[in-house]
Amino acid sequence: MAAEPEAAARTRIDVWLWRARLTKTRALAARLAQSGHVRINGQRVVSAGRSVKSGDVLTVALERTVRVLRVAELGERRGPAAEARTLYDDLSPEPPPRAGFGGEPSDPAGSAEDDDG
Repeated sequence: MAAEPEAAARTRIDVWLWRARLTKTRALAARLAQSGHVRINGQRVVSAGRSVKSGDVLTVALERTVRVLRVAELGERRGPAAEARTLYDDLSPEPPPRAGFGGEPSDPAGSAEDDDG
């Protein structure tokens, strides 16, 4: 009976990634974990069955960004997005500001000064 609370306090990394809506399907979550693009507390994950618990810090390399998340809850189901956001605290740094598109300056006031002369 002592193993039940411990078992309830952990879940598989692929299940958690899916419940937290970082991937669309559990199969994609398993593939992401097996590819080595996920770290738990700095250690690379190579198995989708690796356990995760509350307080663990995950580093997830997604297609165009890297997310750093602290597991707040394990969740019991894959719910709506608002519920999924309660499963983690986002520790990711803010992305750098993007330049304007098409080579235009990002500050429209600065470009107006150039037209005076």
